[in-house]
Amino acid sequence: MAAVVVKDVQTKPIEGQKTGTSGLRKRTKEFMSENYLSNWIQSLFSSLDAKEMAGAAIVLGGDGRFWNDEAIQIILSMAAAAGFGRVLVGQNGILSTPAISAIIRRRKLFGGLILTASHNPGGPDNDFGIKYNCANGGPAPESITSAIFEHTKTISSYKIAELPTVDLSKLGESTFDMNGGSKFTVEIIDSVSDYLVALQEVFDFDAIRKLLAREDFNILFDAMSGVTGPYAMRILVEELGASKDSVSREIPLPDFGGGHPDPNLTYAPELVKAVLEDPNSKYDFGAASDGDGDRNMILGRNFFVTPSDSLAIIAENAKDAIPYFAKGLRAIARSMPTSAAVDHVGRALGCAMYEVPTGWKFFGNIMDHFEAEGGHAVICGEESFGTGSDHVREKDGLWAVIAWLAVLAFKNKDSKVGELVSVADIVTDFWKRHGRNFYCRYDYENVDAAAAKSLMKHLEESQADLSDGGFLQTVAKKHGYSFKDANVFNYDDPFDKSHSANQGLRFLFSDGSRVVFRLSGTGSVGATIRVYLEQYQGDKTKLGGSGQDGLAGLVKCALEFCKMEEFTGRKEPTVIT
Repeated sequence: MAAVVVKDVQTKPIEGQKTGTSGLRKRTKEFMSENYLSNWIQSLFSSLDAKEMAGAAIVLGGDGRFWNDEAIQIILSMAAAAGFGRVLVGQNGILSTPAISAIIRRRKLFGGLILTASHNPGGPDNDFGIKYNCANGGPAPESITSAIFEHTKTISSYKIAELPTVDLSKLGESTFDMNGGSKFTVEIIDSVSDYLVALQEVFDFDAIRKLLAREDFNILFDAMSGVTGPYAMRILVEELGASKDSVSREIPLPDFGGGHPDPNLTYAPELVKAVLEDPNSKYDFGAASDGDGDRNMILGRNFFVTPSDSLAIIAENAKDAIPYFAKGLRAIARSMPTSAAVDHVGRALGCAMYEVPTGWKFFGNIMDHFEAEGGHAVICGEESFGTGSDHVREKDGLWAVIAWLAVLAFKNKDSKVGELVSVADIVTDFWKRHGRNFYCRYDYENVDAAAAKSLMKHLEESQADLSDGGFLQTVAKKHGYSFKDANVFNYDDPFDKSHSANQGLRFLFSDGSRVVFRLSGTGSVGATIRVYLEQYQGDKTKLGGSGQDGLAGLVKCALEFCKMEEFTGRKEPTVIT
């Protein structure tokens, strides 16, 4: 076979290829346009050390959304041209985000590329995305994403090898002789195996098997036609013994079956109806994960667990229920908008606590620090349905689901059939001991970008005046509140010494309640305004009810002082979680 030729293709910069914490996300058709993906890939490779790339191995895969396979072929050809020696690709192009992190770490790879727009809808008229993870298995730091963006603004050509199309369905290796004497290998690997081994090192699978074998315990997992379907079938069904009908929408689809693969009460209606709303539900535990497998939602029979409470309960029970943490936690970290429920646990355990900006990369530095000191000791979480530990450097949807099964297994190790300690029992017991942090998030999606910026400008300017006769205090008093402080959240990373400014606007009340406003960068068009509301209740007679019940007054106050309807025209949020 003749050597593979590498060619230079002339191109020009394409506006708007700025890479954020979650990579680059745009409409699929934009990614499919001439040179769009190629420009970004070349800009990435130009941002990395050429000597370190030479002969190195990376991993590549995605969540199976529309154009996944075609993008993989382009990236393989460009990786060959860039001098990489080997690229591992998930069978059929499928790899979840946490699985890619696990593969990078277990096989000590140079890095990895993930094709996903996470929880955003897929299809030719929806979203596509790409992100790069480094050798520690975590998202690229700002130093790399900034370099990528700078290269996208000056690029004039890219290198691509005339590589034949690689069969992504067949396990095994294909090796190509490159013009110049080097070799390039594409290895199609089983999508689940490395990730399964990583989870087996964390959890007591035997204990969970016993739980799932109980006649009084039934589960339902919704894969939302995303990447976790094959993982759930292999792990929950084949390894842990759940019935096949315990997993729904298990086949990854290019458009996620026309759904929005975001595991929340709005976008997982079938699961919510079956587990949460049906008064005669047969399910004791329900869960879902998103498009690329890094988010999770946890339900009990007729009971919703907020992501903030979920993080707190996993952390509190980690030492007893999860062998990986048998020596105890050394650190717990949460994003700033996440409720303070886990702070109660951190104080009780006496471990280090970190409050970071939204974005999993901030947790990675914490995890790397404690790993360097020896031992597995960190659990992290975000209110946006992201939970994980230092077994990988991404949030991990199935890890959180199995962590809950581990907690349930521990709580029920001595319970008799018919006396199941339920999800609701575990959460309400936590509230009785620690109090309840009533919490919810309002998302206003696809808001006009200019209107969203105007709203945020109004809020930031209003923070300067907390006087009794000022605007903020006047609105607060009308609703029975009083402001204690208002500020912009900035973060100085204690480990890499980086500074992250303008990470959210915080409004803090005298009774400990708070409201946070952020503009989210995870959408491909428009802007998403997120409003986070939290109120602590320590009175044991007032712990029940929904989050909406406990926050009704605070919601009215927040929507009035932010002038949501005035700036955006929105009378209701798109999603409430």
